Amino acid sequence: MQQRIMLYILLLIGLMGCKKHFDSVNTDPDSTGPGQYAPENLLSAAQLTYTGSARGGGDAAHVELGGCGAFIQHLAALDTYEFYGDKYFSSANTGDYFESAYGEQVKMATDLVALTGDKPQYNNLHQMGRMMRAMIMERVTDIYGDVPYFEAGRGYYDKVYYPRYDAQQAIYADLLKEVSEATAALDPAGDKPATDLFFHDRDDQIAAWQRFGNTLLLRMAMRLTKRDPATAQEYVRQTSGHTMQSNADNAIVMHDEAGQGLTQNRVSLDFLQASIRAKAKLSKTFVDFMKSNDDPRLPVLSEVRINGHHNAGEQQGLPNGYNTDRLSPYGIYSRPDFPDTVDAYSQPSALVVKLDAPTFVLTYAESEFLLADAAARWGMGNAESHYHNGVVAAMRELAAYGVAGVIGEDAAEAYYNAHPYNAAKGLEMINTQFWAATLFNEYEAWCNWRRTGLPALVPVNYPGNITHGTIPRRLPYPLSEASSNAANYKAAQTALPGGDKMTSRTWWDE
Repeated sequence: MQQRIMLYILLLIGLMGCKKHFDSVNTDPDSTGPGQYAPENLLSAAQLTYTGSARGGGDAAHVELGGCGAFIQHLAALDTYEFYGDKYFSSANTGDYFESAYGEQVKMATDLVALTGDKPQYNNLHQMGRMMRAMIMERVTDIYGDVPYFEAGRGYYDKVYYPRYDAQQAIYADLLKEVSEATAALDPAGDKPATDLFFHDRDDQIAAWQRFGNTLLLRMAMRLTKRDPATAQEYVRQTSGHTMQSNADNAIVMHDEAGQGLTQNRVSLDFLQASIRAKAKLSKTFVDFMKSNDDPRLPVLSEVRINGHHNAGEQQGLPNGYNTDRLSPYGIYSRPDFPDTVDAYSQPSALVVKLDAPTFVLTYAESEFLLADAAARWGMGNAESHYHNGVVAAMRELAAYGVAGVIGEDAAEAYYNAHPYNAAKGLEMINTQFWAATLFNEYEAWCNWRRTGLPALVPVNYPGNITHGTIPRRLPYPLSEASSNAANYKAAQTALPGGDKMTSRTWWDE
């Protein structure tokens, strides 16, 4: 079944072609029309491209890993081009997710919603499309702030080829509405799309989507803890008891090793490039946290390149903010703890960068940590219970990588018992564990850090950085928008407090 679905996606993406500029944001009416696509295949294509795996998929390397993963100190690197986020440099690559999201993900999700809205036989597919579009747009606005939303992807239908940028506050209000309505409208007796990459093999497929929708609502609402806590609490109450209940509910895309770059795991494709693997490593911040807490995930997630060893004693993360210049005080060779070769630093293990490795889209562990946060912050539920569930689930979910990723229940419980919940440090513990659980889900790790300030990361202050030694809060728009959607782009830049910079904050982060 999985391979057949991947073949459908290959055919669909092959029809689409690669687009940029204004037709990245809106379907080009002169291209192959959406009416030629089977709507079921649009669902799986949107799900796959959301992981970064599709034509090119450069946003995974240039934004998720090289930007967010380094900002959040999951990753570190010795270069200043692909991994500009390690040293907070300016980069022409910061707009890559904007372009690929609108050109691939938003386009397909918008077409899916449009093509199924008046067809009762596709009710559940329609609601899934609404959720997918909302999840995609949440990521776009989280990264860039005010972005085209209401008019995005509607060029084919409404002839609006230069969409306005909408305020993030208005976008979030509609995201919550869309996901709430779509979740409520799912019908367990209705259609069950066989091309669904998340839950197609589930007997309770629609119930799984209902739990997914409520978990997505929880995540969206908790973004508002600084800006609109009343709305956040309203949705925590609404979703209570209806979110994911175990790792069996995790939304995961299982990739295809034979997919010729289109259906293979995009993060793996990037890390298997010699140029990246030689310089990009796991951050010292991340590895030191794992080692200091005897975390059983470390040997699953990490290895030392020169000998393939996984044992904690030989693990050493690369510190952020260094280069390979032997004469520079910022050169890695100047550190007294330098291990004589860059290859001796820890890197993602061969297990987690397989071409068919899974992508974790939304998980039970994340859900439980968010519920724990709400409980610790506002007294809404049992923080200790949710924290325990999150810690154990985050350990156990690695079984999706295969037998070598299995951490036994006893080992997971032993870890929790060694690090039990402490209410006095509740928010710190909860959100540090969220950070530890979201390696390779770098957009979420970065967003949650921006929301909470946790864990308390120490920023770097490399010469020439453009943030004055502070961790970036957003990414600039792509330069292509200056020519393809000039008036709306200029208005969006003007509306941003602080300008179109990495140091400016989005609405919910202010």
